[in-house]
Amino acid sequence: MRRTTLYSSGSKQRPAAGSGLAEPVSPVPAPNPADGASRWLKGTLQAHRLLLVAVATVLGLAAGIALDRQFVEPQRVVTQDDIDRAVRASLEKEPLPSQAAKAYETIRPSIVRVDGFDHPEGVGNLPAPLVPDEKKQDEKKASAERQSVGTGVVITEQGSILTNLHVVVGTSHVRVVFADGSESEAVITGVDPDNDLAVIQARKLPDDLQPATLITTGDLRPGDEVLAVGFPFGFGPSASTGVVSGLKREFVSSDGKRALSNLIQFDAAANPGNSGGPLVNMEGEVLGIVTAILNPLQQRFFVGLAFAVPIENAASAVGVPPF
Repeated sequence: MRRTTLYSSGSKQRPAAGSGLAEPVSPVPAPNPADGASRWLKGTLQAHRLLLVAVATVLGLAAGIALDRQFVEPQRVVTQDDIDRAVRASLEKEPLPSQAAKAYETIRPSIVRVDGFDHPEGVGNLPAPLVPDEKKQDEKKASAERQSVGTGVVITEQGSILTNLHVVVGTSHVRVVFADGSESEAVITGVDPDNDLAVIQARKLPDDLQPATLITTGDLRPGDEVLAVGFPFGFGPSASTGVVSGLKREFVSSDGKRALSNLIQFDAAANPGNSGGPLVNMEGEVLGIVTAILNPLQQRFFVGLAFAVPIENAASAVGVPPF
């Protein structure tokens, strides 16, 4: 009996057709699970390719921004020392005006010069006005005219001017000169002898008249800085600074004719001609009206003691409600 030939599974050539030999059968490979997963992943990537590109772009930008922030210098915090240095540098280039200078500029538009003619005492010790030769009229009359000079301050929009009574009392007529240089005759509209105050009204007012701001003396203390503005001996307007030396002072003139109380004592320079002018704080607000100087030598010049009537008393003299 003939036996069937068995062939190994080795890689030998197939017998040619018609050789009479049987053709070997190739074994079928077992299915691999990894091949199915690979085909699924490939299909998913192909289907969502655009979405994946967009996600990758966003992630790349985010990573770039995060990396860039690591190399950016953190913002510097501005300290008080930085501010102080900047302020000092600015002030060195353009210094600010002093408080006294600002106070003067504030009160200056409200200051007026008050001239009284035929004054019995010639307060201010000014000579008779000089008249050019070609305009002389009556030298005898001019030399006989005694002129007082004082100061006033505009305190209402209607042009009410506060000054001292002793500046205008006994005069034949009064003339005022405003800050803009305009002049006008003035009339006395009120007096307060107890406080040596007078209210005068100019017949003609400048268009840009600016009244002063008044402030209570309730918070005033010795040592507070003050500014006196006026026309000492006719020079002015002049400003002098000092401090409040005392409050509620009393004053009696050398001739005994004037006795005043509740006065502000101050040491800013004041001389004849300052009478009636304002005493102001460093904001340019009127605290009082300069009214007297004290000199133990009985001379008409300043030795460090001057007095002002509190503005509350002065305001009452013109009917302004008290603070």
